Amino acid sequence: MASIYIHIPFCEHKCLYCDFYSIAPSESQIESDSLTEFFLQALSMEIELRSQEYSQLASFETIFFGGGTPSLLSPEQLASILNQLSSKFSIANDAEITLETNPGTVNREKLNAFRSIGINRLSIGVQSFFDDDLRFLTRIHSSEEAKQCVRDAQAEGFENINLDLIFSLPHQTPERWLSNLEQAAALSPQHLSCYSLIVEPNTPLFRMVETKQVSLLNTEQDAELYEHTMNFFAAHGFEQYEVSNFAMPGFFCKHNMNYWNHTNYLSFGPSAHSFWNNTRWWNISHLQTYIDKLNDHIFPVAGSEQLTREQLMNEAIFLGLRSTGINAIKFKNNFGIDFFVEYASVIHSLQNEHLASVEQNRLRLTSKGYLLCDEICQMFR
Repeated sequence: MASIYIHIPFCEHKCLYCDFYSIAPSESQIESDSLTEFFLQALSMEIELRSQEYSQLASFETIFFGGGTPSLLSPEQLASILNQLSSKFSIANDAEITLETNPGTVNREKLNAFRSIGINRLSIGVQSFFDDDLRFLTRIHSSEEAKQCVRDAQAEGFENINLDLIFSLPHQTPERWLSNLEQAAALSPQHLSCYSLIVEPNTPLFRMVETKQVSLLNTEQDAELYEHTMNFFAAHGFEQYEVSNFAMPGFFCKHNMNYWNHTNYLSFGPSAHSFWNNTRWWNISHLQTYIDKLNDHIFPVAGSEQLTREQLMNEAIFLGLRSTGINAIKFKNNFGIDFFVEYASVIHSLQNEHLASVEQNRLRLTSKGYLLCDEICQMFR
């Protein structure tokens, strides 16, 4: 099985913390609707060109629309993309089809149309249920609009909904973060992704921190909020299946799991990364150049790499520790190494410190281990 990712590079407004490639209308001299059409034509050409090589090589079990803000597209535009994918690739009948959705860009009518064209999973970018936090993050919606978006989606039949939340905001207290978690849980989503606020280079937030306009929480405070997160979801029936992801039983995100398991995936759109048979390549992070290349029937690839056995092994360890663990049988099949013998001393140390457990030939980090995931990964170098 394999996956498809579609990067939609448009936002109404660029949030101050985001470093994903996207553009707002103010950043282009081309009228917004025309630019969208030029992009969609280029995207269609990229799908056509890739399908000539990959259409018969796999069945695809997930499609993920990310961005940017893909919910800015009309249902008709998304349907056209899905129809082309279905005509060019073998898409599983029960494929998981996710649309990243921002409150403030959809209403019940639009959500109903998304459902009718085959979207069966929504990932809603809430980030916070406090309006002052949302203003700081420069989000375009209010807390009430976010809640209404979830309720509308449920009313229109969506039964697989993820909410994105951000913690470690400046001056955030444990009580305030727990209120966010309680308000999220009250909406009965099937999945939650909770990320610590990261200051990425070349973002407005980075410049605000550099000039001391914003002070971030320290490492200990960040760890405390993360520990509250894990404890809260464990008490509310959610399973933690990755450092930042929590789901009700049966609702792990298949698309994300495929990434973490080194499953093949094709990605389309500017800045999108693909991985196929141990080769990784990535597209140009510039919309107009992306369009120009595809107008000339040229792949808009910025670079590529053939992963070595050592790189693949290191990634398997890193991704496994961050998610559902490292399966020793699969590891030996892939790399010819007995994982429990090769890393016996490290594994023994992690078990003694209650940072990891071993069950059914699988090493998996505990909640305490997730707190130190990056440090633990270095122990396997």
